[in-house]
Amino acid sequence: MSGLIDLWMGLPGQLRYLVVTLLQIVAILLPLIICVALLTLVERKVIGYMQARVGPNRVNLFGIKGLGQPFADVVKLLIKEVVVPARSNQFLFVIAPILALVPAFATWAVIPLWPGFTLANVDAGLLYVLALTSAGVYGIILAGWATNSKYAFLGAMRSAAQIVAYEIAMGFALVGVLMAGGSLNLGDIIESQRGGPGSWFWLWLFPLFIVYFISGVAETNRAPFDVAEGESEIVAGFHVEYSGMAFALFFLAEYANMILVAALTSVFFFGGWLSPFEGYPFMPAFLQAPGFHWFAIKLSFFLFCFLWFRATFPRYRYDQIMRLGWKVFIPITIVWIVVEGVMVYFKVGPWAV
Repeated sequence: MSGLIDLWMGLPGQLRYLVVTLLQIVAILLPLIICVALLTLVERKVIGYMQARVGPNRVNLFGIKGLGQPFADVVKLLIKEVVVPARSNQFLFVIAPILALVPAFATWAVIPLWPGFTLANVDAGLLYVLALTSAGVYGIILAGWATNSKYAFLGAMRSAAQIVAYEIAMGFALVGVLMAGGSLNLGDIIESQRGGPGSWFWLWLFPLFIVYFISGVAETNRAPFDVAEGESEIVAGFHVEYSGMAFALFFLAEYANMILVAALTSVFFFGGWLSPFEGYPFMPAFLQAPGFHWFAIKLSFFLFCFLWFRATFPRYRYDQIMRLGWKVFIPITIVWIVVEGVMVYFKVGPWAV
């Protein structure tokens, strides 16, 4: 052990920093990928319970029925052949699923997981989040265009138009968060919400919170906004020509984006890793202390909302979805930004101090 310590201390400082950073990246990505796999199982179990069904219960792991189902699905998709259409743009066809997946994972670099820990504690973290969450649309557009299929291209255009519409509403909602937090750094935004649930931004920015979360559901192409997969209209959308692991990467990106939206909602509007019992002197100290467990609980609740929406609402028509994004959400966010500006000017609510 002493030899390893001596070897480690003998390395140049920049190399040690690189090794530590790589280990931190792996420590974040591996649990995230496992959570994505388990989320597919949780979704099938939760929706099965809501619809009085059993859900997966055949592939057992560690004595738990159905726990091995996500890993069995991975093996099944890995051994399936990836068919590349003969007249497609093969380079873009292969790279499109990667472009859809990478931004969902890369955004976690600036998300504060617990007090004092962020992989990249950059001051422009909010801009970084907006840039990467907007970049995912390129994977969808390229997937539809590169396959040289009019059905895939139509699905890509529908999905891209939807994502752009709701991305604008999400951006305006985050302008309100920036005004309330006074910083682009996600850690500072969490710190500015100290004081208990009454100080979290969800209360004073409630319309923006609703717009942001529903727009996040639409951004991930989840029901009831899954028009890209309107089977009765356009077969299976932009990924109709994909098979095997290339097909799986798109759904891996979808579930990774679900976790990302739930995490960002908890950070921007619900205090991230802050305790809901903070500021209550009669509560034990361990309940008032901030920590990763509070962040995980909030994230899990919003993930449950994703599943709840899918089991509850039917798919909307495309014109209804676009009307909601352009004619309802964007005006609401603009109006509430003005209202928030008035509250800031007259020092109302959290700006009174």
